[in-house]
Amino acid sequence: MNACIRAVVRTAHHHQLKVTGIYRGFDGMIQGNMLDMGRQDVSNIIQRGGTILKTARSEGFRTPEGRRQAYHQLQKAGIQALVAIGGDGTYRASQVFMEEYPDIRIMGCPGTIDNDLYGTDFTIGYDTAINTAMQAIDKIRDTADATDRLFFVEVMGRDAGLIALRTGLGSGAEAVLIPEIEQDLDRLYDLLERDWKRQKSSMIVVVAEGDEAGGAFAVAEQVRQRFPQYDTRVTVLGHIQRGGSPSCMDRILASRLGAAAVQALVAGMAGYACGVQYKSVVHIPFSEAVKHNVEINPQLVELVEILSA
Repeated sequence: MNACIRAVVRTAHHHQLKVTGIYRGFDGMIQGNMLDMGRQDVSNIIQRGGTILKTARSEGFRTPEGRRQAYHQLQKAGIQALVAIGGDGTYRASQVFMEEYPDIRIMGCPGTIDNDLYGTDFTIGYDTAINTAMQAIDKIRDTADATDRLFFVEVMGRDAGLIALRTGLGSGAEAVLIPEIEQDLDRLYDLLERDWKRQKSSMIVVVAEGDEAGGAFAVAEQVRQRFPQYDTRVTVLGHIQRGGSPSCMDRILASRLGAAAVQALVAGMAGYACGVQYKSVVHIPFSEAVKHNVEINPQLVELVEILSA
């Protein structure tokens, strides 16, 4: 997100606009926790993970009273437009806020590692997250191979399996379990039986945290009962996927989308999320961007099975 903040600030100053940063998202907006931001305030942040403005969930912004207080704070600060960086919840909140206070114009930028927002091929943070997970799985592969173990590696993705699918494919995992596809554990059992007969004693199974089989620990326990001959281990990568220096692709994507959001506001647009489709910047209405109808590419699912055979 820092690369996106940097692009917003510098593009806005390029258009001779005053920029105000809001700490801790909508919650900070309610509290009036704001500061003026110049070009130098975003120097040396493009390589930093996280966000210098911090982020927080806001129960207060879910209420009309909270949103009214946020509106008054924006008026007091002389703020006429916002760039909101976030995921589905940020977009939904922005849409509601604009309906109640149409004089505040908002453009969105997709900041979520899950890559599950409609209308954009990639979201800010996704590339970094999958590379972080892949590098961790590569290290686990070394251990699995040296000790002849079966590892279940859980990655983030409560509602979306895009991290699990691409990291599993990129790391050469023997199987990937994701929430979008109803999993038949018998298929996993068949794979493990096949590989045991082949005397393949070290394997990696990548599991999305939202998989309906119950996550990595639940799946591993069922496998232990069925295949006691495997030395089974579980690793949960957790929040390491959310940190670290962003990849070059993420820095470029965030820079393009942050600049595009400001340019759209200058052109009079509002109520849209910026995204990329086929390498070009596009604008998607909030009402469409919040829909969770991103489909898993079945060819990638099939490829995992083919290459693990």
